Amino acid sequence: MKNVTRLIVVSFLFLSLNGCQNNDHSSYFREIEPPPAIQIAREEIKIEGDLGSFDYQLSTENIEQGVKIITLTLISPIEETLSTLSLEWSFPSVDVYSFWNSNINPDKVTYYRNYVTSRASSQAPVICFINNGDQNRLTFAFSDALNKVEISTWLREEDAKFYCRTTFFNEKMPPTKEYTVQIRIDSRNIPYYSAIKDVSNWWASLDNYHPSQVPDMARMPMYSTWYSFHQNLVVDEVINECKLGKEIGLEAVIVDDGWQTLDNKRGYRYTGDWKPDRIPDMKAFVDSIHSAGMDILLWYSLPFIGEESGNFDKFKGKYLTYWESQGTWILDPRYPGVREHIINTYETALNDWNLDGFKLDFLGWFTAFDDTEMTANDGRDYASVNVAADRLMTDIMSRLRAKKPDIMIEFRQPYIGPLMRKYGNMFRAADCPNMEVVNRCRTTDLRLLSGNTAVHSDMFMWYKDDVVESAALQILNILFSVPQLSVKLDSIPEEHFRMVKFWINYWKENREVLLDGEFIPLKPAELYPVIKAKTADKLIVGLYSDQVITIDYSTPIDIDIINAKQSEAVIIDLLNDFGKRHVMVFDCTGQIVEEKTIILKKGLKKFMVPSSGLISISEK
Repeated sequence: MKNVTRLIVVSFLFLSLNGCQNNDHSSYFREIEPPPAIQIAREEIKIEGDLGSFDYQLSTENIEQGVKIITLTLISPIEETLSTLSLEWSFPSVDVYSFWNSNINPDKVTYYRNYVTSRASSQAPVICFINNGDQNRLTFAFSDALNKVEISTWLREEDAKFYCRTTFFNEKMPPTKEYTVQIRIDSRNIPYYSAIKDVSNWWASLDNYHPSQVPDMARMPMYSTWYSFHQNLVVDEVINECKLGKEIGLEAVIVDDGWQTLDNKRGYRYTGDWKPDRIPDMKAFVDSIHSAGMDILLWYSLPFIGEESGNFDKFKGKYLTYWESQGTWILDPRYPGVREHIINTYETALNDWNLDGFKLDFLGWFTAFDDTEMTANDGRDYASVNVAADRLMTDIMSRLRAKKPDIMIEFRQPYIGPLMRKYGNMFRAADCPNMEVVNRCRTTDLRLLSGNTAVHSDMFMWYKDDVVESAALQILNILFSVPQLSVKLDSIPEEHFRMVKFWINYWKENREVLLDGEFIPLKPAELYPVIKAKTADKLIVGLYSDQVITIDYSTPIDIDIINAKQSEAVIIDLLNDFGKRHVMVFDCTGQIVEEKTIILKKGLKKFMVPSSGLISISEK
């Protein structure tokens, strides 16, 4: 038992929420030493599968204390197709409380099964195990974010150990003589979010993985037409929404699916010609958006050629597969003519219409299928679909940026990950309309992994007759990402309009803290009930459930706490004296409901803040 550290509560003390005379909190609990680090040695990794003519080598490099890189190299004297290969290891479940991966499932505690499948266009090959104090226990990641990598872990009941398996080449691959992949293993006792951030930085340092630059406009609040209009776009109504959006602080509009066809059945049977059937004079429309003071991005379903489109016959024999339920075919990027057609489509739109960016969708369909021939024959210049898709996406960004250096390219979950940061500069949370908690989880997960790539919320929306405090939760839950709004602003009540305007402008005034400050999302197993962002001068806290907020910074700084919950009690535990402070309390529409000066001493302090309101504590 000496290797297992147990948390032992030595006393329970009722602390009055109105004050506490004895502020030496450290005396209430025994000092806990961190458990021993989890060790994964090279010798403990088992390789399973038919290697054929390949020989393998495993080598280890210690990067720093607690961080190592294990390199697997496969070499064959002849070109051969790699068969499915798995790496397996295990470790004891000591001080493991939850896990984190890039999947959009918000459940982070049911670690009986934990899996993620990644490739260039989808997810990221990383898993992090976390203890009850939000500390990293073991984080492992793989350098191959281009090809399909399947990672799974499970808890074995018989011995309470986690068993890990990573499977490679479980998709059609072209023959090769060599393959190398690195495994980065981090067992440091550091905050889990720091461990994940370090993985993201590691990927960004690898050759061919360098992220795209992020224009400032990509970090500005935007309007999206998807939930407010869907495919039924009306030019004058969209322009009017943009004018209203500009009034509340929005700076760009994403015109989503529907502009390119009169079909509004949510399928893609007629998509692929990219003629603005629903907006015949696209240039005049774009000019009107610009006149309203907004930038504009257009949606494209990148790999689709609908069976009823004019371009369908042109690309016969150059499709990967058919999506029957949507009536569309999937282009094969291994053909140079296919790649040039796709790139030229965007270049032409950029030149002819003076666009500011593109929302590129459904990239995940660029993948090999069971009947895909993995050769560079019959007009194909690549054998690998993955490599060809990487070439296509790299060229898209390069050529568009040559014409417009600050071009914006957005992808949505699950089209995220290390290589996707090279192809675009905006990641958006997957669709979760009117689901503020899910939106919070997905944007937070994206923030953890995406470095300086602009992370956008799913387009938040609400029912127009909802109470304003409830409607406000849609934006408060995504404040630590770039807001995207998709409600018809000309139809919401006046107090809703004032509410959105207040919070959008609050976000813009504090953007450098919310996006660039130290990002501290607490308790992922509980869906991030407290999220903090901190700079040297300011701390912003999003409070999403009844939790005590600990302020442990030695230097007093300005503090904003967003009360994104129904109850009004906001309780903070100051570990230092803050002295005389100016306190302002706002409701969700920005009206001041209380203003006073108080002396903030070390200890517990209770404030009453309206639901979906804000308390600001400053030196003023």
